[in-house]
Amino acid sequence: MSSGEYEDQADHSAPKPRRRVASNVDEELEELARRAKAGDAAALDDLLRRIQPEVLRRCARFLPYRQDAEEACQDALLRVARKIDSFKGDSLFTTWLYTVVSNSARQTYRSMKRRSAEYPTEAERMPPQSDPRTTSVIAGSRIDLLEALDQLEKERPNLVAPLVLRDLCQMDYNEIASELNLALGTVKSRIHQGRKHVRKSLTVT
Repeated sequence: MSSGEYEDQADHSAPKPRRRVASNVDEELEELARRAKAGDAAALDDLLRRIQPEVLRRCARFLPYRQDAEEACQDALLRVARKIDSFKGDSLFTTWLYTVVSNSARQTYRSMKRRSAEYPTEAERMPPQSDPRTTSVIAGSRIDLLEALDQLEKERPNLVAPLVLRDLCQMDYNEIASELNLALGTVKSRIHQGRKHVRKSLTVT
């Protein structure tokens, strides 16, 4: 993510979007999700097998160590299996999935921090803090970023989901607006504000 992205301006006049059908939509995957939502157990099994590599890849964007990413991946797959009926179907399944993945990855990180506090030797698995002035948010220390997101959630919780979906899950603004049921201008504004807060948290004092 380039630093220029932090200068995005909100378009408050834009109407709330309807679901867009992108040219790269995996219609077979979307159909599996619809069947799984309807209670088709075989479709759910197929769906979980299909998404596992992508879920692991996306979890690894959040978590530095493979075993932590794998733990988050398993949690995300379990959430999909248990909550597939909460997938509304008015947005793409992949959009809903990326929200599940980001929540699972961040929850795994919180669990990892608790384990480190309870068992100090676990802290050795945590990498040293890097100097965020030498890195971008997306390419820098993911531990720094996760800490910044936790701080943002304490101060401005409504900014977290749009920021994570845009900058870590790399979702389109319109998809985020549809998933969060927000106006496009509101989404852009919250992402812009979220980036400013995160950059402030990542500034070395």
